[in-house]
Amino acid sequence: MSSFEGFSTETLKFFEELAQNNSKEWFESNRSDYDQYVLEPARGFVSAMGRKLQGLTPRINAIPKVNQSLFRINRDIRFSHDKRPYKTNLGIWFWEGTRKRMECSGLYFHLGEGKLMLGTGIYIFSRDLLKLYRDAVSDKKHARSLEAAANKISEKGYEIRGKHYKRLPRGYDALHGQEEFLLFNGLTAVIEEDAPKDLYSSSIVEYAFSHYENMYPLHEWLIKAIG
Repeated sequence: MSSFEGFSTETLKFFEELAQNNSKEWFESNRSDYDQYVLEPARGFVSAMGRKLQGLTPRINAIPKVNQSLFRINRDIRFSHDKRPYKTNLGIWFWEGTRKRMECSGLYFHLGEGKLMLGTGIYIFSRDLLKLYRDAVSDKKHARSLEAAANKISEKGYEIRGKHYKRLPRGYDALHGQEEFLLFNGLTAVIEEDAPKDLYSSSIVEYAFSHYENMYPLHEWLIKAIG
């Protein structure tokens, strides 16, 4: 594989056109564009970003394959009223841990509709992870370190997401000032912005890394608290 030189304007153009022509017929007739302008640079980005992330978290998984670091472009429409067959964005996932990849905390890259979203954490806790998370938040030491990490990240302009429930879960009496975190069913830090000019060169690796580094305390807390 040649060295990663960034994405191109054709990457975003492909998704814009796909949004207007979301059908199997159109996709198959434009598959070569998908391979050239989306898959190929995405694989290069995963490899380059993976090498960069090794210095931050050596056990990170960066595997430039579909269903590994690269999300499938096909939508799961089996139980959805929305029958459009394809996603109109590029999703990339770097994860740390031995569970299934989406049950691990990780770092996310989302490109589409002219926007770039970067994030870290776990989007939705499985039942087992939710219990581990709540147990951790109920511990004063863990709860305070989570609050400190969340505050540090928020002060830099990132959004902490995951609050879902309206009532505290039964059996959890967190009386140490961090009860709000018990209302979460996932825990992420996110920033979304217009696609930066860095996207079109290899500097997107450094650009994304700087955000991942800023958000890293949340990922680090999840790794330490629930594994």
